[in-house]
Amino acid sequence: MKMIRAIIRPEAADTIADGLAEAGFISMTKSSAFGRGKQKGITLGSTHYDELPKTVIMLVVEDENVDEVLKLIKYKAYTGNFGDGKIFITPVERVVAVRTGETTL
Repeated sequence: MKMIRAIIRPEAADTIADGLAEAGFISMTKSSAFGRGKQKGITLGSTHYDELPKTVIMLVVEDENVDEVLKLIKYKAYTGNFGDGKIFITPVERVVAVRTGETTL
């Protein structure tokens, strides 16, 4: 299993969440965040914004579904401009349900 964390523009979050649900990936976590990328924020006129609003979407999927989820997120998040986001994929060693203590993997 893999954990996918996508840091994206807030305006793309609902479109991505809907796309994931339509594709059958129902379980996910979505949270608001602030951050900056390589461009170190943005300057508009004389005002510099060091950190910009972002949304983090996290979900755990089977290894064979990673490419499908990546393709969907990249398609739905793409604007072609700086700040479209980043996607991080990491292995999941074990999953433990808080309520039941059931362990997966």
